[in-house]
Amino acid sequence: REATIVIFCSDNGHHEGAGRSAPLRGAKTWLYEGGIRPPLIVWAPGLMEPGAIGTTNESAIFSAIDINRSLYTLAGVSSPSKIELDGEDVSAAMLGRSPAGRSAPLFWRRPPDRPGFGFGYEEDNPDLAVREGKWKYLVNYDGSTPQLYDLEADPSESTNVATEHPDVVKRLHDAVTVW
Repeated sequence: REATIVIFCSDNGHHEGAGRSAPLRGAKTWLYEGGIRPPLIVWAPGLMEPGAIGTTNESAIFSAIDINRSLYTLAGVSSPSKIELDGEDVSAAMLGRSPAGRSAPLFWRRPPDRPGFGFGYEEDNPDLAVREGKWKYLVNYDGSTPQLYDLEADPSESTNVATEHPDVVKRLHDAVTVW
């Protein structure tokens, strides 16, 4: 119990018709938060910051690739030599020692075998997405339908603010295109 870590997480949001992510928008295969923001539960009572046990960290952003990297730190072992891991060490957030998650942006691509439309939505599912801090940018491969959301102010991605922040749109569009 004192040296055990149990991590429960999912790889994506709920399958349409088999759950819900309200107030988040979207479902599995969609690049909106309801499709890519899965739950994460860490149980490590002997390792966690005492005041953090039983609390929720809603500010740390990270991915499964970061969990992998963090497990090396939590286990006290070095990562394999000559291998550069993509993830960042977010073990402090996992154990309630810091509210901060990863610093680098996260990128997504709609699975090519999944439709860009459907599930009762009247809109297309964008092809690409990037999350950098509070900003989430979505766009199609051809550059059409750019969408920008301030997830701190609008976690349900209901108000596209792309026209109000052209500098952020350009920076994130360039980043996701290079990725």
